Amino acid sequence: MSRKRRVAVLGATGTVGQRFISLLAGHPWFEISALTTSERNVGKRYGDVAHWLVPGGVPEAVADVKLEPTRSELDADICFSALPPDAASEAEAALAKAGHHVFSNVKTHRMDDDVPLIIAEVNPEHAKALEVQRRRRGWTGSIVTNGNCSAIGFALAAAPLHKSFGIERVVVTTLQALSGASYPGVASLDALDNVVPFIAEEEEKMEQETKKFLGAWNGQRFVPAEFVFSAHCNRVSVRDGHTDTVSMSLRGSPSVAEVKERMREFRGRPQELALPTAPKRPIIVREERDRPQPLIDRDVEGGMAAVVGRVQEDAVLGIRYVVLTHNTIRGAAGASVLNAELLQAEGCLP
Repeated sequence: MSRKRRVAVLGATGTVGQRFISLLAGHPWFEISALTTSERNVGKRYGDVAHWLVPGGVPEAVADVKLEPTRSELDADICFSALPPDAASEAEAALAKAGHHVFSNVKTHRMDDDVPLIIAEVNPEHAKALEVQRRRRGWTGSIVTNGNCSAIGFALAAAPLHKSFGIERVVVTTLQALSGASYPGVASLDALDNVVPFIAEEEEKMEQETKKFLGAWNGQRFVPAEFVFSAHCNRVSVRDGHTDTVSMSLRGSPSVAEVKERMREFRGRPQELALPTAPKRPIIVREERDRPQPLIDRDVEGGMAAVVGRVQEDAVLGIRYVVLTHNTIRGAAGASVLNAELLQAEGCLP
């Protein structure tokens, strides 16, 4: 690129906002030009306000940046949104109408009929919906979303299987990290020595968003993938890294060796284009009987890969495996940054 594009991080002080900043600091294509926050912190220095939780400390480039309100006049071409859902419902549309390209980690617009919900390696063709979005809404900008953190991890690993064979039925149980609840998140006395078998809206998001990810864009609307899906979502006492245990039925009853091969060979447009944030291997299959583990495997490929293990025959549905993804990187900020890189490279962000 001849020049870096100016970007803003919306909701910059929260956990996902911090991940956005850590990924964008020193980025070869993007330059942070604005950080936004709630009214109580407007005008304050970022380094004085942010309770920094990401390893490495606050990047020097943003420590002295003065926080701004989220408004349509932001000095940025691209906006990465980590806003609370209520704030996002108004702010993201206003920014897109004003000509900004919004890449959102927020649930607000994920299931809209004309808003792409993208995993860069899985369904980049869904970006074609932006032409319809801009025409229908009269926007010069756009909104692109990434999904729920567990839905991203499941769909990334399942995509080559659905493409090669076709998923018929799937049952997923998630073991979701504490950081998925943001900061301060789950109270310590609820988390320690415990599993919480309920996360509000999580099971519904996994089921709905996965089918949008693995579905199609027909030129006017998104057509969800058709398979039976059941998700059980649990919060566990792990800091970072969501683990899914998966059992699924695939058309043609492929062997364990065929399933592993499809996962290992899977590549997408980010790898073809060698995008800055793209993992060289989006899916890593391990053979050890006790992997993946969050503590050991969540940061592989910069936290941008899905790590799969224990691929076996399943007596009920046919195939089973375990998949791990870093929930605040691949499952949140990193997914949005990679989406922005992809659409920039493909000429979708005028």
